[in-house]
Amino acid sequence: MQPSVPSPAPSPESSPGSSAAPAAPHFDERLTAPGSWWVIAGLLGLSGGLITFPFGTVPMLGGLIVAAVLAGVAVSSYGSARIRVVAGSLVAGDARIPVSALGAAEVLDAEEARAWRTYKADTRAFMLMRGYVPRAVRIEVTDPADPTPYVYLSSREPEALAAALESARTGAGG
Repeated sequence: MQPSVPSPAPSPESSPGSSAAPAAPHFDERLTAPGSWWVIAGLLGLSGGLITFPFGTVPMLGGLIVAAVLAGVAVSSYGSARIRVVAGSLVAGDARIPVSALGAAEVLDAEEARAWRTYKADTRAFMLMRGYVPRAVRIEVTDPADPTPYVYLSSREPEALAAALESARTGAGG
């Protein structure tokens, strides 16, 4: 689940005898939930079983399964946020932004990231943040037609994300 910036190994499409352009820079990160959240989901399942225990064995098993599944789905869906740089676009959650509409990417340490999540935050900004990921990247939006001032993305590898965005921007000729 670590972000990856693959080496510039030649692909069959970009071999010397091929006229295809080299592969676009790639970054892929899933902001998975920490393991402790899964333990809590299991404990919620156990509590569902304990709540329904007075009604008998079958209801207790039903309560255990239903509570565990619901808690697991909640943790899984929250931890399924994904950030990618692919095909000249930044894909963060449901948003797809062409790198040509983005400016400089600023890597934020834990303290600066917290500041941009709280008192420095702009309500017009697009934010994909996870409290359990302490570092982030803030990317200016340069499209004059877009009222969004910047994109804030939590990332475990913000340097790799910023490098992939810069590589995609220079690779796109912009």
